[in-house]
Amino acid sequence: MSKRGIVLYLHVHQPLRVRQYSVFDTAVNHDYFDEPQYDTDRNNEQVFRKVADKSYRPMNALLEKMFATYPDFRLSLSITGTFIEQAEKWAPDVLDSFKRLVDTGRVEIVAETYYHSLAFFYSRREFELQVEAHRAKVRELFGVETKVFRNTELAYNDELAKWADDYGFKGILAEGWDPILEWRSPNHVYRPTGTKNIALLLKNYHLSDDLAFRFSNQDWSEWPLTADKYSQWTNASIESQPLINLFMDYETFGEHQWADTGIFDFFESFIGKWLDNHDNTFYTVSEAIGAFEPVGEISMPQTVTWADNERDLTAWLGNSMQQEALRYIYSLEDDILRTGDLELIADWRKLQTSDHVYYMCTKWFTDGDVHAYFSPYESPYDAFLYFINAVRDLRWRLHNYHKAGGLNG
Repeated sequence: MSKRGIVLYLHVHQPLRVRQYSVFDTAVNHDYFDEPQYDTDRNNEQVFRKVADKSYRPMNALLEKMFATYPDFRLSLSITGTFIEQAEKWAPDVLDSFKRLVDTGRVEIVAETYYHSLAFFYSRREFELQVEAHRAKVRELFGVETKVFRNTELAYNDELAKWADDYGFKGILAEGWDPILEWRSPNHVYRPTGTKNIALLLKNYHLSDDLAFRFSNQDWSEWPLTADKYSQWTNASIESQPLINLFMDYETFGEHQWADTGIFDFFESFIGKWLDNHDNTFYTVSEAIGAFEPVGEISMPQTVTWADNERDLTAWLGNSMQQEALRYIYSLEDDILRTGDLELIADWRKLQTSDHVYYMCTKWFTDGDVHAYFSPYESPYDAFLYFINAVRDLRWRLHNYHKAGGLNG
């Protein structure tokens, strides 16, 4: 009989933020992403180096320590192509430490879109190209094959599950949202409705968000969260069930929750307390799918994500600016790809990263503080303006390509 276990899945991502790209830059300067060094909020190199120091280096070192200390410890990671490209330029030692983690055989890499895009909802062709590009990059860097899929922002519906099943993935991840689950628990393996071979793992958002969002909130009734208290919660949650799926951003550790909150000490202590109980273990996503049969089917006809109170796409599509931005960028697809211009195509794909429209969100109440925390811009309108100016420049570059006979030559 399989032990009860935690499936710890961490998502590693850094976007390339659009600089203060003005209308006067269009048709003149085609660099959308390199903000001057003095602007530390938008200079991508400075931001990446800062997060590497605060999160990636200390957390990877701690994970290596956990692997050396606890034979039953394991986890799953997804790592976006935009992160990998920045790490290759600015922090190759961080990539090396991720490679060492994977080389233990106890870290599974989860597949996703290379550019952290919402392409599934706009272009199936582009979506599949990005999935394949990501799988190829993981294969090249880490020497492993991806078997489980997660879509950007955990955006999931029945149609995506059917696609992933047909594509050959054996597992897929989604948010364990109460209105979908109703009386059921996220602490089981499920089968997506309408699929034959794929299994569904659902995030236990209550326990995950205790770490990802509430850990350092001194207004939270449970603050401070100790390893003892969290161990009691996790053991109670799993008492008669097989799994707890803890899904969160990797940057939870050290960047969203700073080191001085005690997050690293908490994590180390909790891992030890969980594994002190010989009935407990950890699973990678594939191991969990292999260990437990689906207990039933779950249907999500409408898209569910892991963001905001609504758990839908409104964090990225909730206003007309966001809708127009995405419509504009994907309307260029055929013309951009037909050029065969690798630099132009790469810039177009970098502008698909979902963070760009996330920064345009105009929710002012329950989720507004979260959006403001992550945004490097003074307002959502600035984010939209700089993005649209970059799209205008893409169009100008396309026009010049036509003018030069590039598409007819």
